[in-house]
Amino acid sequence: MKPREIAPGVLWVGAEDWDRRLFDSLIPLPDGTSYNAYLITGRDKTALLDTVDPAKLPLLESHLRGVDRIDYLVAHHAEQDHSGSIPWVLGRHPEAVLLCSSLAKGMLIDHLHVAEERIRAVRDGETLSLGGKTLRFIYTPWVHWPETMSTYLEEDKVLFSCDWFGSHLASSDLFIEGVECVAEPAKRYYAEIMMPFRKIIRQDMEKIGGLDIRMIAPSHGPIYRNPASIIQAYRDWTDDEPHNVVVLPWVSMHGSTALMVDRLIAGLAERDVTVQPFNMATADIGKLAMSLVDAATIIFGAPTVHVGPHPALLYAVVLANALRPKARFASIIGSFGWAGKMPEMIKASMPNLKVEFLDQVVCKGMPKEGDFQALDRLADSVARKHKELGLK
Repeated sequence: MKPREIAPGVLWVGAEDWDRRLFDSLIPLPDGTSYNAYLITGRDKTALLDTVDPAKLPLLESHLRGVDRIDYLVAHHAEQDHSGSIPWVLGRHPEAVLLCSSLAKGMLIDHLHVAEERIRAVRDGETLSLGGKTLRFIYTPWVHWPETMSTYLEEDKVLFSCDWFGSHLASSDLFIEGVECVAEPAKRYYAEIMMPFRKIIRQDMEKIGGLDIRMIAPSHGPIYRNPASIIQAYRDWTDDEPHNVVVLPWVSMHGSTALMVDRLIAGLAERDVTVQPFNMATADIGKLAMSLVDAATIIFGAPTVHVGPHPALLYAVVLANALRPKARFASIIGSFGWAGKMPEMIKASMPNLKVEFLDQVVCKGMPKEGDFQALDRLADSVARKHKELGLK
């Protein structure tokens, strides 16, 4: 797409990446992504906010072809999908000063080998006038690295939020009015990279609470013309109240664990508990991460492989441990052939989860009637715990 105006004197000069399907060699991108960069032209000075992933540098080059001068280049975040084309911009514009947070300065030197004399660290709350366009820099750590900051354009009331409020979504629609059309990509994005820092993000939201924000322009995904809906979504995602939901990652080799999963799903459904199962042999880990945002209980289902849990299920355990969801309860179900320490190894792999463990159900071989009854009791326990918390 060509550069597009989002406010007077403010151009989107980023790039859509329609075909990218994996981020960090880890995160699925079913809808592609975008790398949003913004050019702000004041009466006296011009500032470029962020760049693009190096793979899309030719698009940024074409968008900036007619720009004679860039006085300031603002780096909100040092990760290369935002910063990777900074060396090219600084090489083309020797007059440009690279502005970033105090923590980002060293990161940009380390990751991109930017000369230190080209960088100036700005203070939290510092303002910069471009002439009729005033930038206010706001430190917003852990959305999603510790050095991340945002920029508020005072005259036009635009918050350039970097990863915060973004979504991995390539779209020809530069703007959206509400959150409905990006609800899943935005929640998936939050879950994958920001959920571990939700308590700090609540503090960041307090910092912008007093701003009159008419538009949010993130670094990935469409721009919000009506930002109230995405701000409210973040309030819901980052609060401490889970929903009446059980997330059930599982895998089965010879059918024993699958039978237990089917019985447990049926039992929970009969007790009005929503279940979101994920067969880890085929699961989209982005959807698994998204489901963990609201879950009150996580139940891991695994057969035993060489005395430990099946590696595919252990992947889900490690993911949940890293993302630190607000779940209150956990349990383990599964099977073994002759012996093993599958439950003990699962628990040892999730020290970050501050949960109450409910009774586990582990059977030898195929589940028997007593095992199915134990699964029904586990469903009773989950439903009771959720009811005690008043979950809906």
